[in-house]
Amino acid sequence: MTELTAGILLISNPFLKDPNFIRSVIFICEYQQNGAIGFVINKLIEPEIGDLIEEAEGIHFPVYEGGPVQKETLHFLHQRPDLITGGTEVTKGIYWGGDFAEVLTLLREKKLSQTDIRFYLGYSGWDELQLEEEIKEKSWITRDANPQLVFTKDIPQLWKTALQELGGEYSQMVNYPIDPQLN
Repeated sequence: MTELTAGILLISNPFLKDPNFIRSVIFICEYQQNGAIGFVINKLIEPEIGDLIEEAEGIHFPVYEGGPVQKETLHFLHQRPDLITGGTEVTKGIYWGGDFAEVLTLLREKKLSQTDIRFYLGYSGWDELQLEEEIKEKSWITRDANPQLVFTKDIPQLWKTALQELGGEYSQMVNYPIDPQLN
């Protein structure tokens, strides 16, 4: 199990029943003694960025459901510090935030792709010791994050891929039903 810190992935246990997190992969952006913040990175939602932000009108770019907290806020992760200034490097090659005006310009000029940047509506948050308790309860499997997973094109398979790469018992979990009682 990977140590809890910013820059890791949380992979939901195959039997986790919370509708916000069924078969979810979460990138942890901030981890401190008083809690953690992250984004569900594999739940694409219907509205595009141009539907949500007035300044982005006319821009067709997907948005993901970052989590159940403050669903009216927009966040982004990227791997282009050469184009987007002001971001915070969370882990090698993955940046949180930055100059949003620059981002909009780059999107209008089609200089950013879905493998460069991802937008999240809302976030996932944990209070002090809450995440540690959920991990003890085996709600989450932890692993190191990397840009290839966070910015993958194969979003529908991300949960399975993240587990399979761990090997062993984890690679078998990808075949577990969501509800074993229906098996």
